[in-house]
Amino acid sequence: MYNAQLTHGYILTPAAQFCKGRSNFRPRRRTNKPPHWWRSSVPSWAPRAPCIDVAPHRDAHFLFFPCTLYSRRTDVLMMTPWFAPIVWNGTYNIDILNAQFHQRGVRIGLAMFAIKKYVVFLHTFIETAEKFFMVGYNVNYYVLTDRVEEVRQYNFTLGQGRHLTVLKAPTYKRWQDICFRRMEIIRNYTRELFTNEVDYLAVADIDMKFSDDVGVESLSDLFGTIHPGYYAAQRQHFTYERRPASKAYIPKDEGDFYYAAGYFGGTTEEIFKLTNYCHTGIMADREKNIEAVWHEESHLNRYFLYHKPTKLLSPEYLWDNRMGERGFLKRRRFVAVPKNHNEIRN
Repeated sequence: MYNAQLTHGYILTPAAQFCKGRSNFRPRRRTNKPPHWWRSSVPSWAPRAPCIDVAPHRDAHFLFFPCTLYSRRTDVLMMTPWFAPIVWNGTYNIDILNAQFHQRGVRIGLAMFAIKKYVVFLHTFIETAEKFFMVGYNVNYYVLTDRVEEVRQYNFTLGQGRHLTVLKAPTYKRWQDICFRRMEIIRNYTRELFTNEVDYLAVADIDMKFSDDVGVESLSDLFGTIHPGYYAAQRQHFTYERRPASKAYIPKDEGDFYYAAGYFGGTTEEIFKLTNYCHTGIMADREKNIEAVWHEESHLNRYFLYHKPTKLLSPEYLWDNRMGERGFLKRRRFVAVPKNHNEIRN
């Protein structure tokens, strides 16, 4: 227990005293009114905690916290109602996290689909991943492709402890069927291979590139990425599957966030559960001649609604530069590569 001073109705905040050696600070007056950042950064559905008024007394005691415990962001939501952190730049200490994950000796897998013409994105994806994805860790890249022999001829320069495995994936005539089958393919390889080789698995769209660090701050038992197009949208505007007959159905009065299928992951155990759930739902829909509005992404959102992710990644981890500048977006870590969708899909 450390000593703090509370005098003449002011709380003498210790942060300014101990962060970077600064001793000059303004005392904060006690108040029952929430601070301005709480009102501006917390959505309307989040519960408000009452402020506790403390009677002034010269001998009051408070805990002094290291400055590493003070968040540097007050402009964004950093915690879900189920106490899962939302990862933004400035909300974590990467040195502390690296020390923990290196001590555990974690193995990380990154799976991507290079089907048909999407194979053209593979070079950029791997080259940028080598610069920014889990640098300093053992990484297994899993390329799931219908062009196995072609991809095996590619020459990639990989760092120490980093490997690339080419795996056979079936192709389908319709690009929608390719999307729907992704969950089945990931489920099967998780059971047969990934569980034996890695501790964590991330699944990413291949028509992307890494442009800034994506490290262990993103890892958790089960993590999802907030879709950049809906990070500030209200629930009624989320493009969930709204047909009750579908296994991806989400009622209009339910939903937390809208998640993107372009980047998600977790432990191999949790990824197996997720992909098995989604594939089972997709197959059940197919028997009724139903295709969810956003294919496997709709089933992913259904799963995350009823099986809450333990960590959420902000739109820093999945961004499209066509969306322009955003004041809250301090880093763009994983961004879409410009392309003609119709040309690539056909």
